[in-house]
Amino acid sequence: MPVFHAAVLDLPFPPHSHPDREPAALLHQEWLRRHEGLGGAVDRAVYDRWDVPRLAALTSPDCATGDLALAVDLLGFYFLFDDGFDSGLGRSPARVAEVCTRLTALLHGDGPPPGARTPVERAFADLWERSARGMSARWRARSAYNWEWYFACHPAEAAGRLSGRRPDREGYLALRRGTAAMETLFDMVERLNRFEVPQEVLHHPTLRLMRQLAADIPSFTNDVHSYAQELARGDVANMVMIVREERGGTPEEAAAQVMREAQGMVDRFVGLSAEVPGICDLLGLSPAGHEAARRYVDGLACWIAGYHRWEVDTGRYGN
Repeated sequence: MPVFHAAVLDLPFPPHSHPDREPAALLHQEWLRRHEGLGGAVDRAVYDRWDVPRLAALTSPDCATGDLALAVDLLGFYFLFDDGFDSGLGRSPARVAEVCTRLTALLHGDGPPPGARTPVERAFADLWERSARGMSARWRARSAYNWEWYFACHPAEAAGRLSGRRPDREGYLALRRGTAAMETLFDMVERLNRFEVPQEVLHHPTLRLMRQLAADIPSFTNDVHSYAQELARGDVANMVMIVREERGGTPEEAAAQVMREAQGMVDRFVGLSAEVPGICDLLGLSPAGHEAARRYVDGLACWIAGYHRWEVDTGRYGN
């Protein structure tokens, strides 16, 4: 099966990594020990090859060390939770829905009590409490909605595996924009760096488009790097597969087209980012609002660049 080693983007963002990656990695190991059972069947040596602390350091390079540890724990949760559906569970939509409904309930304070929680629920409850600490009610409501969106898409993904029917591009994007969890990660740009973006700029059409681009770029490139694994296990929601359905040709040709589309999105993001200071002026934002918008755009750029630099050589995708 093909592994597309040359699948890289031309990124204008300079490399930037958090200097305290190693201390955060040690804290993450302690967190994993406290939440033993979260990883299920994932072997610890395999997990270590993914180098999740490096991903956190690349995508959150400016936060405090303690907050970097939270970033590592969150990323570890996403990967381990997602991989839990690679087993037979991932082909049982009703069982997946039960798992995800219980997790969503924790966001609203009516989930299972501590003594009745599964290892996954205990880990997520810890992450949600730490993430929401100190944030405004507006941020918590937005983040809770985005987490619910993420969890609620997993039963649909399981149904897709069960049916074996490949979605079209529109259906793929509707599902992928939920299961990729990028909106929850973009909420954490604010939390990890301890600021909040004024609502009038956060929801401005230009910022919304930038956020969508920053979410889709990693999804497209991830589908290239994970294509062989997903093909082997029968997954159908992969952009390389969809482009082959649209255009024909070889997997290599489809992967190259997906990367061209991702590069176009990078270029569009860069162009839109230059418009943000003028938008802030037109909205009459205070200097603090200007600074929050700038830091948020920088955070989105760090996600695009940091994730891509990690995915090209992580052990997670057999690169």
